[in-house]
Amino acid sequence: MNPRTTRRLRAVPLVLATVAATVLTACSQGGTSSSTSGSADNAATATADKGLAQLKDKVLSAGPNGETASPAGDVTLTDAQVDQVKAMKATAAIVMHYGGNDWATAQIAGLKSEFGRLGIDVIATTDANFKPDQQVSDIQTVMTKKPSIMVSIPTDPVATAAAYRTVTQAGTKLVFMDNVPQGFKAGTDYVTVVSADNEGNGETAAHLLAKNLGGKGNIGVIYHNADFFVTKQRYDGFQKTLKADYPNIKIVAKQGIAGPDFAGDAQTAANAMLSKNPNLDAIWAVWDVPAEGVMAAARAAGRSDLKIVTEDLGLNVAIAMAKKQLVVGLGAQRPFDQGVTEARAAALSLLGQPVPPYLAWNSLAVTHDNVLDAWKTVYHADPPSQLADSFTK
Repeated sequence: MNPRTTRRLRAVPLVLATVAATVLTACSQGGTSSSTSGSADNAATATADKGLAQLKDKVLSAGPNGETASPAGDVTLTDAQVDQVKAMKATAAIVMHYGGNDWATAQIAGLKSEFGRLGIDVIATTDANFKPDQQVSDIQTVMTKKPSIMVSIPTDPVATAAAYRTVTQAGTKLVFMDNVPQGFKAGTDYVTVVSADNEGNGETAAHLLAKNLGGKGNIGVIYHNADFFVTKQRYDGFQKTLKADYPNIKIVAKQGIAGPDFAGDAQTAANAMLSKNPNLDAIWAVWDVPAEGVMAAARAAGRSDLKIVTEDLGLNVAIAMAKKQLVVGLGAQRPFDQGVTEARAAALSLLGQPVPPYLAWNSLAVTHDNVLDAWKTVYHADPPSQLADSFTK
């Protein structure tokens, strides 16, 4: 045999051994990487599940003046108190920041339902379309009717403060949703403020997003660019939770929107984010109407893989969740229950009974799996047919 041939044949086992070792090393490294990734996913899921479980039984948010939250569900009237209120023949006005969305509709429904039970006549319901000057005009018009009660949410805590001051001076009982005018104190200038746990809702959205991203990814956020107490709370809750619990989820794009075309403004913001960051994994929107704009942008960009989280269980985001399209979760308020609580607090104030200065309902985590049941909880009604028929198992 040729010596060179012999050397070549002897070299073959060495080459095969080297290749085998390389392949085994690669497989081992791949297995380690996969295991590491799986461990990271499991860790994110465990963290998220723990955080969501804790939020079921507590409220994170403090009130506008730093008040500790009291359970909103504890505000009730006895049968004797209901009879006393009915005998007063009281009247109420509902002065909204803006209406037409599912949250506002549910708030008004809860208020009217409970006022009706209490024998309080609702004599006005207004919609300021998120314009402070319009809300000031609404307050002035309503006050000509001399309501016993006003339930309202300021569009701007500074621009509307003087108008609300005239309400207090007239002796009308003021109950606020979510936000209060600048310089107002509970028990002196108004009865109470009733809210959801907005910080908790922001935290809920962060946990749900982390579960869906496996604890890592690049995201954009669309926040409310206004001096609005509760939307700041949810934005803060979302950001703080990501920073504390999910360091591998990076916020790479931020954009504020001021409205009143919140869906259109959010769509424009999301378009820009997706154009600049084509591999963006997810977007958080401050509530459901802006989230609708994000959905429109994602569809236009062909990004059916984009994950969207938000706050508030509006119909359109609920349908998207039911279909397993784009929206993967949200932190829901309980607007109908908030309306009921506001009416009860106002009635107690007519009787001279003390009411805690800040009342809040805890966050409700909503995903595809519980969206139909969550609708019943939030709105005290069966899911509409377009939602129920959209559900994909």
